[in-house]
Amino acid sequence: MRMSIICIGIFLLGCTQEPKQGVRVATAANVQFAMEKLAADFEEQTGYPVEIILGSSGKLKTQIEQGAPFDVFLSADVRYPQELQRSINYLYSPETYAFGKLVLWAYDSTFTLSFEKLVTPQIHHIALANPKTAPYGEAAQLVLQNLALTETLQDKLVYGESISQVNQFVLSQSAEVGFTARSVVTSPRMQTTGQWIPVADSLYVPIAQAALLLQKDSLQGKPGAKAFYDYLFTEKAQSILEEFGYQRVSLNTESPE
Repeated sequence: MRMSIICIGIFLLGCTQEPKQGVRVATAANVQFAMEKLAADFEEQTGYPVEIILGSSGKLKTQIEQGAPFDVFLSADVRYPQELQRSINYLYSPETYAFGKLVLWAYDSTFTLSFEKLVTPQIHHIALANPKTAPYGEAAQLVLQNLALTETLQDKLVYGESISQVNQFVLSQSAEVGFTARSVVTSPRMQTTGQWIPVADSLYVPIAQAALLLQKDSLQGKPGAKAFYDYLFTEKAQSILEEFGYQRVSLNTESPE
């Protein structure tokens, strides 16, 4: 009887399915709302849970260099992933997963929003992300330069650590307007909040956003991490990104490497 119980116990233990190891994705703040939907869809398809770690691309890059245990890096640009690839020599090269769009956003919808409005006394503070660490902040800075408004608006500019903090400035009305990502204002959570206008593509360099699989060799990586990286370049993931205001990338028949 004792042997039977032991055998049954071993059989049941062998049949117990181990939970799938989660995927930790270091995510640029502009991708927050799209990423929530991407993560839910990916988990439904594969069973791999996704943990989203938000921040500015520059700060996330620094954390990765310092050994933060992330599996995939979704940057707001191409430069930071390329710098990581050169310094750490990951197995896969970074690949552009989307092109971001910049908008000018105001919480108050009782006035007509325009770039001309920025110089008026009604606008006291204009929020943008730190150009040194956030690509969307760098793009916003270039917009102001191309409109010859940098010097005129210098005293009105307030800087957030990331797009998330810019959004907080606008939502709290600490800043009357802010430069943010189109993916934020078109998200279900924000699409009825305030008003926004697009920034012409000619005023800033296209914001190519790259993903990097943080895997150094073929034996070290997690299956879920590679699966999520590949998922970004599927029709379903690209449709979700497009839904949130990103310009999709051309899909190859093979996963990017």
